[in-house]
Amino acid sequence: MNYKLSWYKTVLIMLKRGVGFGGSADYWEQRYAKGGHSGDGSYGRLAKFKADFLNNFVQGHGVDSVLEFGCGDGNQLKLAAYPVYTGVDVSSRSIEICRRLFAGDATKTFVLASDYDNISSDLVLSLDVIYHLVEDAVFETYMRQLFSAARRYVIIYSSNSADLFAESPHVRHREFTEWVAANQPGWRLAGMTPNRYPVGAESRETSFAHFFIFELAA
Repeated sequence: MNYKLSWYKTVLIMLKRGVGFGGSADYWEQRYAKGGHSGDGSYGRLAKFKADFLNNFVQGHGVDSVLEFGCGDGNQLKLAAYPVYTGVDVSSRSIEICRRLFAGDATKTFVLASDYDNISSDLVLSLDVIYHLVEDAVFETYMRQLFSAARRYVIIYSSNSADLFAESPHVRHREFTEWVAANQPGWRLAGMTPNRYPVGAESRETSFAHFFIFELAA
């Protein structure tokens, strides 16, 4: 598949967003309400790849608390080994699902994004979220929350090129590292780990997302 942008495809996707698309937050609320899930990236071998990387990072860097913006339906979290975890999401349905799924687990807390109140954590996560933030203002607010909430690390799992094309109106690729460099001078890109299953390598269960690790500069 050719993911490069074309003028025709760009216009087409903009038209799709204008017809029956209520915005990124509304999209996910409706998706969960209809029984949908967080997406293929939170299931199967992609979920295991993400869990292996994150669990090793948390253990290897002595992380004592994790905050995730965009916890989704909690399926990815089933594979996590975090000492303390707080999940935030724009979808009230998502929060309900997660609270039910992890009822009785005192190490996990879930908060609706509209109720988020400056919680901070050792490590802040953004997994398969940034390319779903199609509105510029939503993207800006989200990115600032990510870095203001982190005490040591921010890990983003996402695509990182505005030249990628997505067929769906709820997807918009961005070069987010450029935003970080321009807006978060106190943070440095400490590393990047490519996806074990990149798009183009195989025909199923692949992703254009990679891990980007940011560290608060000393």
